[in-house]
Amino acid sequence: MDDLKYWLGFNRVHGIGPVRLRMLLDVFGNIRAAWEAPEAALRASGLDQRSLRNLLKTRRQNDLDGLAENVAAAGVTVLTWESPNYPYLLSQIPDPPPVLFVKGSLTPADEWAIGMVGTRKATKYGREVARQLALDLARNGVTVISGLARGIDGIAHYNALEAGGRTLAVLGCGVDVVYPPEHRALAASIEKNGALISDYPLGTRPEACNFPPRNRIISGLSLGVLVVEAGLTSGALITADFAADQGREVFAVPGSILSSTSSGCNRLLRDGAHVVTEARDILEVLHLDQLAAKQVAREILPDNPTEAAILNHLSSEPAHVDDISRGIRMPVEVVNSTLVMMELKGMVRQAGTLHYVLAREPDSGYVTGSN
Repeated sequence: MDDLKYWLGFNRVHGIGPVRLRMLLDVFGNIRAAWEAPEAALRASGLDQRSLRNLLKTRRQNDLDGLAENVAAAGVTVLTWESPNYPYLLSQIPDPPPVLFVKGSLTPADEWAIGMVGTRKATKYGREVARQLALDLARNGVTVISGLARGIDGIAHYNALEAGGRTLAVLGCGVDVVYPPEHRALAASIEKNGALISDYPLGTRPEACNFPPRNRIISGLSLGVLVVEAGLTSGALITADFAADQGREVFAVPGSILSSTSSGCNRLLRDGAHVVTEARDILEVLHLDQLAAKQVAREILPDNPTEAAILNHLSSEPAHVDDISRGIRMPVEVVNSTLVMMELKGMVRQAGTLHYVLAREPDSGYVTGSN
């Protein structure tokens, strides 16, 4: 994308976030024009003095072509508001981040995701609950999103990978900086089976002030947020607050009223969060108990209206070509030739002479395990 370097430039301007950048785009029409606008025009646009000063300083100090080259050399994908593959769920929150750095890959299946967060100082109870829930969510095709922190976050990522699932880590630093350092191997595994994500420029160090804002991305990428174990001052509650503000579901695991590490979860439950004692509680609320069927349906999307009509007509019960033709009101010779192509694509299969069924009838049952 020719304009990518201008997005990278604005990403480095302190004080120009989603709201001010949207205003500049409305005034100047596009990202390049906003970046190259004369000082007088920027001032007339309504940009405040501090943000204007920071923008002019950043324009002087940064080589935009160099920024783009550094991103490419690091093997990092950059998504902006203009990118067709910018995550849909995240795009729906108020003021989504204008720029996302992605190390790894995002897939359409990541739209079915749960944010899973909790205390860095997990108890034995919290660690075991997080382990089992992450395993079962991943086994049921749900992408697990967390923040790569010590404690519940790391357990969530690790066990989603153990189950053969996908996991995304949203960082409070650049995607080229691993924090905490002991999660370096975990981060490498996440990159291969998911993605490291950040809205901070490459090289950004993990400062404490970076972590609360990144929590809005965890919740924004998720259908709901699960708090496994958290005290009243835990950062996990910030993620739950963002989820509620964004219209996402909030889930919490109950704990002992005598345990300070569960006091945050118990308060969330008192305030209306969904109780979670097993993964099924989440899958049913979010209608993900039929996720396997939804994933197969996405994989076999038709290429044209005739294929779409045939797929809608077919089921696991064999249907004769003549019956299909009458059912979709299309000539039998058209239906027959289309079915031949659909069989080659693996969309349908024969179940007797001139009888067809859907090629795959997925098992949509809830999957669990004890290990």
